[in-house]
Amino acid sequence: MKFFLCVLGMVMIVEGLPYFAFPEKMKVWMAKALELSPGNMRIMGLMLMLAGLLLVAMGRAGD
Repeated sequence: MKFFLCVLGMVMIVEGLPYFAFPEKMKVWMAKALELSPGNMRIMGLMLMLAGLLLVAMGRAGD
């Protein structure tokens, strides 16, 4: 559970950093994201999940 909380905290830091550092650019990026089709967003989400799974697998391989 401690590891999960640490990972969740790191995800929140990484996710929040662009909003803190570049709020104006994030508004523009969000407006562009609204223009994407649901299919394209699903593909992007799938690719991000697969990349995350690969990173987790690579990190766990060292154990």
